[in-house]
Amino acid sequence: MSWESTAIYYRLINQGVKARLGGHHSAKIVLYSVDFAEIERLQATDRWDEAGQLLANAAQSLERAGAEFIVLCTNTMHNVASSIESAVSIPLVHIADPTAQAIQAAKVKTVGLLGTKFTMEKDFYTGRLRSKHGLNVLVPNESQREQVHRVIYDELVHGVVREDSRRTFLGVIEELRVQGAQAVIFGCTEITMLVTADILAIPSFDTTALHANAAVELSLV
Repeated sequence: MSWESTAIYYRLINQGVKARLGGHHSAKIVLYSVDFAEIERLQATDRWDEAGQLLANAAQSLERAGAEFIVLCTNTMHNVASSIESAVSIPLVHIADPTAQAIQAAKVKTVGLLGTKFTMEKDFYTGRLRSKHGLNVLVPNESQREQVHRVIYDELVHGVVREDSRRTFLGVIEELRVQGAQAVIFGCTEITMLVTADILAIPSFDTTALHANAAVELSLV
């Protein structure tokens, strides 16, 4: 929901379309950019129904503008995916699905998950990975979940990247590896700003890149 990760999505989708079509091609995108402060306030006060209505209204405006499918560029707000889906007649590309498909293609069965507290603790995300895709999902302990959540909301959504926070994330990922995780999901669209695959001891699955790629593939069908 922050503009920091929205910019990454916009770049990746346009790069993906250009790579496939060549020349001067770019993506046809209708973008609804929210005021993240409104979303964050609703999250913090557990007003998910209101947040769902806000995003459902946004999705309807995208459909009226000619969008053929919806990409909700956030993991956390897929907690209200059903509100969006019921408000429009076009598909919502659920961020967990291309992520799970990439994990399955890599023959990984047990995966660690990093994200906001909502994504790590609520069932809308881990439950989908487990029940629909048959994955075993590990999450950090409570203290580590608080640390990860704080870094996302206090730093990454503001474009702040700190080396000590990178070390914290690497420590959390290492603990997940010790517990049996064969890979880790970057289950927040800002995490890729802080941690990259080349510095990890286990494979990683970047939901931002995987979701953006799914949008590219669907747009070119």
